[in-house]
Amino acid sequence: MARIVTVYTTWRRPFVPTDMAYIRWLKISEALARLGHQVDMATNERRLFGRRRVVPLGNNLRRVPVSWVRWAEYDVVKTLFHEGFETLERYGGAGHPFIISKLGSVVGPVDRPNVYFFGEQRARLFTTQERVARTSRYVTLLTRESEALWRSCFPAAPTTLLVPGAVDAEIPLPHHDPYPARYPRRCLFAGNFYGERYQPESHRVLVGKLNLLGKLLGGRGIRLFVVGPGDAGALDRKHVTAVGPVPYAASWDYLFFAGVGIVLAFGVHQNDNESTKIYHYLRAGLPAVCESGFPNESLLVEAGLGYVAANGDLEGMAALIARAMDQNWERASAVRYVLERHTWDRRAAVYHALFKSLSLP
Repeated sequence: MARIVTVYTTWRRPFVPTDMAYIRWLKISEALARLGHQVDMATNERRLFGRRRVVPLGNNLRRVPVSWVRWAEYDVVKTLFHEGFETLERYGGAGHPFIISKLGSVVGPVDRPNVYFFGEQRARLFTTQERVARTSRYVTLLTRESEALWRSCFPAAPTTLLVPGAVDAEIPLPHHDPYPARYPRRCLFAGNFYGERYQPESHRVLVGKLNLLGKLLGGRGIRLFVVGPGDAGALDRKHVTAVGPVPYAASWDYLFFAGVGIVLAFGVHQNDNESTKIYHYLRAGLPAVCESGFPNESLLVEAGLGYVAANGDLEGMAALIARAMDQNWERASAVRYVLERHTWDRRAAVYHALFKSLSLP
């Protein structure tokens, strides 16, 4: 089996998966380890520079200090997102002969209406992609739309792998209801809603929609809760309850005890990137309503556990949320649907097959 090191960020904060970037980093590493590969997660957390320099996480999996990594000791280096490749460069690993660079959103050389990074931020990401294209052996992308954009920008670049987001096959059992009892009808937005320093345009759009939708739902006796990282300062607390970041294991109770989950679009144009919320709502058996604007929005209808609302029609979306909350759903069949198609183990199998085809150790 292969020796793999996964790389994401230089953050010094403790390793607590509360946002999807951290969650994906952990979950794909765990899934590769379950397949028998030896996987190290190279982190920059402070505790790893103290007495405990390696943190075992399970069979074949551990966390190690990124500054101590000897890149040549690994068969494969797997970076996550643009920042992961930048971290690899910073710590001297960009010369490794077998780099798999996983990117989230792919940006183009100029601003595009269906990729929600703009201006200087978009330009910096594109510069990173140019280095990825010169250095990596494989590039992992989430959607066919992102793959098409990548190919239009880098036609002679490395082989691409299509590996969408996913969800755990095994999840915690419901533990306790985390919501205030005075709100028996709960609508949940679970995920990052960003801030003025990261995707500011998307942040402003999402906050505006959350505030309006919260008001519309309040008129129907439904309270909107927002769980996840992001700048909550502009949320209207009269209509929206901001819970903040929640550790991954504990976050499942917010899905189990909600009435409906929601997905909101970043704008009027179809996003090239997918919504990972959808996989998690389905896995929890939570009916969901998605504002149209994502390549994977049809999963809700295919699984039989939700609706897709017209883009920009928040009044219509509020009506669908109320309808979904009171509808009898075949939740078990929706859970089976996602388990059969969209688990981390299924995503890791793409890499496992690649390594076998190349006769890696």
